[in-house]
Amino acid sequence: MEKHISLVGILNIVYRSLVLLGAGVLFALAAVFGHLIDALVRSGALEPDEVPIEIFNIAPIILCLVATIMVVVSVVAIVGAVGVMHKREWARVLLLVISFLGLVRVPLGTILGVYSIWVLLNDETIKQFNPGVSVQAVSPVI
Repeated sequence: MEKHISLVGILNIVYRSLVLLGAGVLFALAAVFGHLIDALVRSGALEPDEVPIEIFNIAPIILCLVATIMVVVSVVAIVGAVGVMHKREWARVLLLVISFLGLVRVPLGTILGVYSIWVLLNDETIKQFNPGVSVQAVSPVI
């Protein structure tokens, strides 16, 4: 299970680094959004009356908001992944939460989330993160 734990940490760091790159692209797009619209209007590809001006005003704000959320979640996930690689219980819980949230990011987030959840909820993994605590199967009460 040791290799799986390390792999979960590495895969989360790589995946979240790629998400950070995507956030950078969104920030850059937000910065040049006005220039892109002006170029489209000047080239005749977009008529000024086709789309309300309010949409052009709010689009960069939305892009920056989405990119900021991506950055915050990715940085938290990278910190959690490094903590998991150092066998910290808080990091295991943090990465579990991030993995559950990542399940909706089809397909890569779903694949990584399922794998991370499987590894981090494994009894052997829990024993490695909490050496003094015994893990017992919970039996249903009838």
